[in-house]
Amino acid sequence: MNMNHVDIRQVTTASDLKAFIAIPWSIYRDDPNWVPPLKFERKEAFSEKNPFFEHARWQAWLAYRDGVPVGRISAQIDSLHLEHHDAHTGFFGLIEAPDDAEVFAALFGTAETWLKEQNMTSALGPFNLGINQEVGCLVEGLDSPPYVMMGHARPYYGQQIEKQGYSKAQDMLAYEMNRDSFAMPQIVQRLLKRLEKKIRVRTIDRRNAAADLETMRCIFNDAWSGNWGFVPFTISEFSTLGKELLMIVPTDFIHIADLDGKPAAFIVLIPNLNEIIADLDGSLFPFAWARLLWRLKVRFPKSGRIVLMGVRREFQHTRLGPALAFSVMRALHGPIISRGLKRVEASWILEQNRGMRNIMEQVGGYVTKRYRMYQKSLFGNAGSLCDQ
Repeated sequence: MNMNHVDIRQVTTASDLKAFIAIPWSIYRDDPNWVPPLKFERKEAFSEKNPFFEHARWQAWLAYRDGVPVGRISAQIDSLHLEHHDAHTGFFGLIEAPDDAEVFAALFGTAETWLKEQNMTSALGPFNLGINQEVGCLVEGLDSPPYVMMGHARPYYGQQIEKQGYSKAQDMLAYEMNRDSFAMPQIVQRLLKRLEKKIRVRTIDRRNAAADLETMRCIFNDAWSGNWGFVPFTISEFSTLGKELLMIVPTDFIHIADLDGKPAAFIVLIPNLNEIIADLDGSLFPFAWARLLWRLKVRFPKSGRIVLMGVRREFQHTRLGPALAFSVMRALHGPIISRGLKRVEASWILEQNRGMRNIMEQVGGYVTKRYRMYQKSLFGNAGSLCDQ
């Protein structure tokens, strides 16, 4: 496809994928808050080994000007999303481009054409690649580096996406807290004291990790099942994620809360790896994971991110819901202090999730970043996708 001297080429070869992965380096080269992703991790994420592709298909494109790759985009169709939501909504994602309306128009036009050819009537995104991975375009909080597994953006991204006919579908928020927040306010301490015989919090059992990971997956899928955009973690997805997390996450950063002996809530805090990879320019070779683990051992980050958290739905609108959430959060206080962390981000949290936002604000959390999801009807005005 050619549009106003912008040449769009489908990613089909290994060299195309290498160029696709490299695009952000040209976009953010003068942005001090951008953290280069690890190239080997990005390559794995786009490979057939990624369990996301067990229920999704995708296509990716590069935009060229004068023979030089300058932008990129992807389009995805997730069969699990189609089952749980609108049966004709496809995704766009991985958008990176210069502040050039022609490039954005060419990229989005190509992705939308592919989605329409796949019988999709609406587009939603950005997803990198699905709802349980990096999502949203950063529209507020661009003046600080992102935490691990969270995205960054240029200030013009939102405006350029809107110029392509997209509108806000949903906002996700990142809350930041200092380490003292996990000591819990007195009123929360009294609540937990009254319930201490009912709630028992434990760390993950590495000797029985597969069973505990499956427990956490079941809690997460139940806890989030009523949320906007929810797609359940598959067994293979959560198992793969769990194995990667257990390589880098201390045991006492993962807690499960039992209520009357039955698993009811969990939380996962991960070290903010962006602190220790920011100077690597995307490369960990030689030795990749071994080098990352060595860095993590000798230079443990001063910040972390609550990447997963869930309370079973049956307790969410009772006094036990906040108690369970506060219980697993409080369990992190000692490990946070002992590891020397100074601050923690909880992300992402839906803008409309007042229950979780109230919990974050009760422990002193404040919004630092806002990520926006955009929607568009591919065949005229089809209404909002927010409630689908």
